[in-house]
Amino acid sequence: MKPFAENKFAKFWIDDHTVHFIYNDGVYVDFEAAQKIVQERLQLQKGKSYPVFCDMTGLVGSDKNARDYLANEGSKLVKAVAALVSNPMTRMMLNFYLKINKPKTPTRSFTKKADALEFLKTYIEEVV
Repeated sequence: MKPFAENKFAKFWIDDHTVHFIYNDGVYVDFEAAQKIVQERLQLQKGKSYPVFCDMTGLVGSDKNARDYLANEGSKLVKAVAALVSNPMTRMMLNFYLKINKPKTPTRSFTKKADALEFLKTYIEEVV
């Protein structure tokens, strides 16, 4: 069985040496939500570093404290992030985050899941 976690903000699991992270529909991330998301992802990863596929299509927004936290603490044990965006508003939110918060890990946005996963392949190492 693949490692899996879920809370009211997102679902996440590990498959093919990648963390798959999907925001639930209509989610707004504040500081407390960001802390919970990162804490549960780290528990799921059990000390191992992975690339992360992040489906942002359900995300409606986030506050500054959450973005700051995700750019720093949220980068722990993350090799790279491929973010799936589905509309211009989500893409604008992500671009703003990347420009202002400057996350520590390589992060790119994609409109197709296959392209996002292809990008992450370069960051996958065999996990033993």
